[in-house]
Amino acid sequence: MATAKKKPAAKKTAAKKVTKKAAPKKAAAKKTTVKKAAPKKKAAKRKPNAAFMKPMTPSPELAEIVGKKPLPRTEVTKKIWVYIKKHDLQNPDNRREIIADDKLKPIFGRKKKVNMFEMTKLISNHLS
Repeated sequence: MATAKKKPAAKKTAAKKVTKKAAPKKAAAKKTTVKKAAPKKKAAKRKPNAAFMKPMTPSPELAEIVGKKPLPRTEVTKKIWVYIKKHDLQNPDNRREIIADDKLKPIFGRKKKVNMFEMTKLISNHLS
């Protein structure tokens, strides 16, 4: 008796067709245009301004607080804030106001209270 070889079964691939039904049209639909956001640019690292980094010599009145050696404006401002916070010289009702003590009055032009933005302007008068 002869044995018959079986053929391998053919793979059946059933691919279903997906059909989309057309959506019913809406009567008099308004078109709205949506603007796409512009692509974001890569943020470049900011370089400090050279004028801020230039060491400046403080006046004798300012030297009592920040020291005698030349410092950049940014460091002077930091040291003034350390002094203000150490001696609790901010107005508790309005934290933007600085109440001058005996060391700060000559720097602030003999004013009792100075706002923090005005302070930086007055300090720059004592740097050369």
